[in-house]
Amino acid sequence: MGLRPAPSGATVNAPRSHAPEGYDPSAFEPFAVTVDLAVFTVREGRLHVLLVERGQDPYRGDWALPGGFVRPKESAGQAARRELAEETGLSEWTATALHLEQLRTYSDPDRDPRMRVVSVAYTALVPDLPEPRGGGDAAGARWMEFGACGPLAFDHDHILADAYDRVGAKLEYTCLATAFCPAEFTLGELRQVYETVWGVVLDSPNFRRKVLTTPGFVQAVEGPRRRTGGRGKPAALYRAGAATTLHPPLLRPEGRTA
Repeated sequence: MGLRPAPSGATVNAPRSHAPEGYDPSAFEPFAVTVDLAVFTVREGRLHVLLVERGQDPYRGDWALPGGFVRPKESAGQAARRELAEETGLSEWTATALHLEQLRTYSDPDRDPRMRVVSVAYTALVPDLPEPRGGGDAAGARWMEFGACGPLAFDHDHILADAYDRVGAKLEYTCLATAFCPAEFTLGELRQVYETVWGVVLDSPNFRRKVLTTPGFVQAVEGPRRRTGGRGKPAALYRAGAATTLHPPLLRPEGRTA
C-alpha cells in the first residue's frame, strides 16, 4: 500500500519549535552526552586499538579511547567522526569513511567525575589505517597493542572489552577477515587474521573445511601456487568471494587461547 501525499501546505513529522505550554525543563537535572570510539586494526600480525593521551583533567596524562562531547547541533554519529578526526589527526575523509558501528550506551551515574555524563560508544575493525597524531584536547595518539593498554581513563576498559567482543563476533558472520589479507592470499594467512583477532589457536584442517564449504567466502585463484617455506607443498591461492555474510557462521572456538 503506497503512502498518501500530505495535504497541500501541511507538514509531516515537523519538529516542535518550542516546548508545550506548562512544560518546565528546569524540573529535570541536566546531563551531558558524549561519544567514545573503540577502533581496532591489525598491525604487524597483532591486534591494536586506537588510544589518545588525555591532555586535560580529569585523568590528565592517562590513556583513553578517543571521544568527546556531542554539540547541540550534531548527532552522536556526527560527533563521533568529528572527535575521531580532531583527537587523532586522522584526516576528515578517513574519519568520515570509517564504518562505525554503534556499540551501546553507558550511563552509570558516577562514570565521569565532572557531572552526569551519558556516553554513546561506537566501534570498528578496519584495515590499513594511518599512523595517528594527537590533536584537539588530546596530548597524543597511538596504536597500542590490545591487551597491553590498561588501565584506561573513566570506564573505558569496560567499553573496550565490550567492543572487543563485538568485533570478534563480527568475524563470525561476515567476510570482514578477507579485508586484512593481500588481494591473493593463502588459507593460512586468512586463518592468521582470525587467530590474531580472536586470540585463539585454530585447527588448520577444520578451518580449511569450514572456509571452503561456506558459499561465496573465498574464490580459488587459477595459476601458480605460493610457496609457504619449509618442506611443505606450495599453498593454493584465494581471493575474497562475492559473499558479504557467512552462512553458516564461522564460530569462535572456546578454550584454545593463543
